[in-house]
Amino acid sequence: YYFLFRMSIETKILGVIPARGGSKGIKNKNIKTIFGKPLIAWSIEIAQKSKLLSGFLVSTEDKEITKIATSYGANVLTRPKHLATDEATTLSLLQHVIREISIDIVVVLQPTSPIRSESLIDQCITRFIDKSADCLATGYYCKSKEYGTHNNRRRQDTKGFFYDDGNIYIMKKELIEAGEWAGGTMERFELVGSENYEIDNDLDFFIVEKLLERQLKNKALNL
Repeated sequence: YYFLFRMSIETKILGVIPARGGSKGIKNKNIKTIFGKPLIAWSIEIAQKSKLLSGFLVSTEDKEITKIATSYGANVLTRPKHLATDEATTLSLLQHVIREISIDIVVVLQPTSPIRSESLIDQCITRFIDKSADCLATGYYCKSKEYGTHNNRRRQDTKGFFYDDGNIYIMKKELIEAGEWAGGTMERFELVGSENYEIDNDLDFFIVEKLLERQLKNKALNL
């Protein structure tokens, strides 16, 4: 893998963009065009702007995803077919990655969360390292309660819990080897606003496309 030439720093930090071909909610979701480019391209382009990633790759079994990913300058690690089923977990494919490539830290960039500021990846990595964390997740504090359990309490009187929004996950290799998604020293990186949005269905796709359009317009206007 030619990206390994970048891995000369002491700690090897690999970005992984998981993108299997099958999708029940939205057909060919990872390569569906959103605001002018394939969905996966947004994660590839933001990974390319990171100064702290040693390298990054797309993990997929799909030939069309491979073709598009490479056209945007990404390296591709072909995953076995059994890691591309509905039952396969992100953790299982990360275990495949660390068996194939010698790394210390994995940064997961899910294509379904395409809204990221240019500095977000490096901000998360910096926090992860500064806090000597074993894992980190972006997210927000959620105050949702099941009906019948909240006794009409005001939202401001509820502490809530940290909900991981799927935008960025960071994990030490040892955690992945142990088969754990989270554990040890856990760090929470709070996001507020459009970066929380994740695409699961057609409505999400429509909303995120409009948010991307607004983001780029604001950037062009230096807002």
